[in-house]
This record gives sequence, C-alpha cells and structure tokens, in this order.
Amino acid sequence: MLYICPRIKIKGTMKEQMKTIRLLMVGVFCFAALLPVKAQTETRFLSLNEAVETALKENKQLLTTSLDEKIAQSDYHKSDAIFLPQVNVSYTAMATNDPLNVFGFKLQQQSVTAQDFNPVLLNNPYALKDFNANIEVQMPLLNLDQIYMRKAAAAQKEAARYGTLRMKDYISFEVKKAYLQLQLAYREKGVLQEALATSGEVYASVERFFAQGLIRKSDVLNAKVHVSGVETNLEKAKSAVANASDYLSLLMGRPAGTVYQVEEPASSSSIITSNTSVSNLRSDFQAMEKAVTATEMMRKSSALSLVPRLNAFGNYQWNDRKFASFGSDSYLVGVRLSWTLFNGNQSKYNARSTKLIGMKMQEQLRDQKMKAQLEYNKTSRDLDDIAFELRKQNDMVEQAAEALRITKDRFEQGLEKTADVLVAQTQLSGQQLNYARTVYKQNLTAAYMEFITSGESINK
Repeated sequence: MLYICPRIKIKGTMKEQMKTIRLLMVGVFCFAALLPVKAQTETRFLSLNEAVETALKENKQLLTTSLDEKIAQSDYHKSDAIFLPQVNVSYTAMATNDPLNVFGFKLQQQSVTAQDFNPVLLNNPYALKDFNANIEVQMPLLNLDQIYMRKAAAAQKEAARYGTLRMKDYISFEVKKAYLQLQLAYREKGVLQEALATSGEVYASVERFFAQGLIRKSDVLNAKVHVSGVETNLEKAKSAVANASDYLSLLMGRPAGTVYQVEEPASSSSIITSNTSVSNLRSDFQAMEKAVTATEMMRKSSALSLVPRLNAFGNYQWNDRKFASFGSDSYLVGVRLSWTLFNGNQSKYNARSTKLIGMKMQEQLRDQKMKAQLEYNKTSRDLDDIAFELRKQNDMVEQAAEALRITKDRFEQGLEKTADVLVAQTQLSGQQLNYARTVYKQNLTAAYMEFITSGESINK
C-alpha cells in the first residue's frame, strides 16, 4: 500500500512555527482518536451442555415467560380476599347547622341534655363540629362464586407453570439447533479449506506444466478461477461461523461478538421408543388442559353468582367536638345475607359463553394432539430415510476421494486434463458437504423428535 504525505511549508518566526506544529500535532491525534478501532473477536470453547444450561438461565424469552408465570401466581393470590377480612380506617372532620345532623352528632358524642329538646334549638341549632375516627371491618363468610373464581385462578397458575416448562423444552431445542448449525458451519469451513489446499496444489502443478510448455494458458486461467471460487466460498463459510455464534449468543442471553469453538459433530443413532404416540404428559398439552379446567371453573362461578352470599361486618368509632379527641365510642356489628335474584340474564349468558369457550379449547386440544401425532409419524420416517441417505453419502465420499486420487495421479503423468482434476476435486468437495449436511439433518431431526416426545409433570 502506498502512502502519499504532502509537504507542508510553515511560514513565520520560529516561535510561530513551533506553535503551528503543536496545533497540527493536536489535530492529528484528535483525528486518530476518531478513527474506528477494529474490535478484537473473542474465541472460546463451548460445549452443548453448557450452552443449554446457560440458555435455560439467561434466555430473554424464557425470562419473559417466567414473569408471566409470576403474574399468574400473583393473580391467584388476589383471591385470598375471599378468606381474609378487609379493614378500613378513617378520620373525618365535619361541621354543620343542619338540625337533624346536629342532633345526631350530639347523640354520637353522648352530649345530649334536656335543653337540647327545646323546639327552638331543635329547629334552629347552632353550628356543631364533629371529629369522627372509624375502624370498619368486613369479613367474607360464604361466597360460592368467589370460591370457584379462586379455583379458576389456581388452574390458570398451573397452566402458566406448564407453559414455562414447554418454553424450556423449546429453548433447549433451539440451542441444540443453533449448536448443530455452528458445527455444520465449521465442517463446511474445513471442507473448503481442504478443497483450497488441493486446488492450490493443482494450480501449482498447472503453472509448472505451463512453464514447461506442456499445457495451454487457458488451463492456468481455469485453475486460477477455480481457486478464486473456493476462496470466495471459504470466506462465506467463515462468516457463517460468526453468524451462527452470534445467534447462539442471543439464545444464551449474551452479547454478540464471541466466536465459539464446538465439539466435533457425530452421527446420531436413530431414536428407538416403545411408544407409538405422543405422550399426553407433554407440558403444552397439560397447559391446555389446565386452561380448559379454568374455563369450567369460571362457568360454575357465573352460575353460582345468583346463590345467596353471607358476609359479616362491623365498625368501631369515636366522636368528639375537639380534634384528636376520642371522648365517645360506639360499635356496630352484624351479618348480611344478600341474594341477587335477577341481574338481567348477565350470569346466565356469562356461564353459556364460558361453556362455549371451554368447548372450543377442548377441540383445539384434540386438534393439537392429532397434529403432534402426525409430526411424530413423519419425524420417525424421516429418521429412517436419513439413516439410509447417510450410508449412501458415506460411500459416495469414499468413491469421490478415490476418483480424485486416481485423476490427480493420471494428471501428474500427463494422462488427464486440468479440467478433469478440477471436476473431480469439485465433486469430492460437494460430496463431503452433502455428507456434513446429512449428519446435521439427522442430528436436527433427532433433536426435534426429542422435543415433540418430551413429557414432564409438575410435582405438587
């Protein structure tokens, strides 16, 4: 790279020249500070188990789902109010000359005298102040509709817990998928590096033969084009490694920029299960069943809203003419039995709507189970097909490698053309990439089979 530095002529006295030089140096340093600095890429080894464990702790989507579970728990604890009392405390200051209220204040202050029954004072009393301190308690005793609302909230809480479990299964599957993609990217990078080394050897041989006058210039150009193509694909493979690492970092809740080194990919053996159907214990199924239960409890709550309610109440109060004085006290306690006989068919149609919603959710659950069974059957057949394909791919890689070896030997002896060697090398690279992708597909399908057959219960 050629740098051109212009000559700058500074005029003036020595002192002025030194000042100008200092200003130029400050400007150069400021400009250098503004130049972007290329970040150093961190590289570290990451095992699959570590990736899954980290994602289950730090994944942002899973943290959001955990917050949804906590919200459902809080909603459930709201229903504690049907068993616990409500206590209100108040302090009120009032003044009035209303005849009825003045006489009532005097009664509450226990200050009524015989003179207060004078008709003139009763009809035209003087203004009176009253300071009232009051403690009021309401205690629910029997509210059947609220009890079933509490049961509905409990079922929704359980549904949220099962939803969190299913999200954990999904995040684990996504991490495995990303890890497999990173393994594939490394494998493709390795294949292309081997192809580049082989292409370089062929290109060196072609240049040597051309210098000896044994081949034409077009052969050299074809070999060079082939090398350039492999180099381009290799750079794309390196970018694929960085992209897969960034996605893995996202799943683990970590900042992007780290390139992970991973375990060597291995071919997965086919999953053998004794079951021929998806387990009903799968957490998303159980979450849906709990949601159906919650809907049924809400239906019963709507139906029981017309049942009589029994609640107790009481208050204790102090009244006085002076602020912060408690000269007179009294209490009131009682039990209230209330019965809503008709509320405009609101409870009736609320119960009907909730029942229909429950029926809809049951149909959705049955449809979800049928689709899951279809996925299970398809994935099982895919595993068998991929196992067969993998065996064939392995044979093709061995055959392509042997074909390249024979072609290179004949090329060195002048019995094969340059194009034949390049075709054989391209064929081998292609078969190696196909084999790596088939291994990836088999491992991914096995991970998906594990995902759709996973079942977990909540220990109560």
